[in-house]
Amino acid sequence: MKTAVCLTLVVLGGTGGDLCFSHAMKQVGEVASFRWTNLSRMFGRAARMPLMWIGIALHAVAFLSLVALLTWADVSFVVPATALSYAVGAAGAAVILGERVTTKRWAGIMLISSGVLLVLLG
Repeated sequence: MKTAVCLTLVVLGGTGGDLCFSHAMKQVGEVASFRWTNLSRMFGRAARMPLMWIGIALHAVAFLSLVALLTWADVSFVVPATALSYAVGAAGAAVILGERVTTKRWAGIMLISSGVLLVLLG
């Protein structure tokens, strides 16, 4: 049970953090130049966005859950199982961010998910 809970926290926390970062950075705007003044302005705008801080918190939860999970579960199980985040991320991008996920991407995600299922059942 604790393995399932921590794995869920890793997948949902990491993916939720990524979705928050993506939404926030789309509001901040595209990086037009990598000069220090432009980057510092961009980071300043990003730091004032609540979604960035929520994303950082969600990633912290995911990381701490991963560390805990690795104390009792095998890496050969944990790392492939975290690939479930690909499916969750694509679904979240489509539903929450309104991104278009092509049929080819879904096919690739299903292929990866099938491999994850084999790892989970083995």
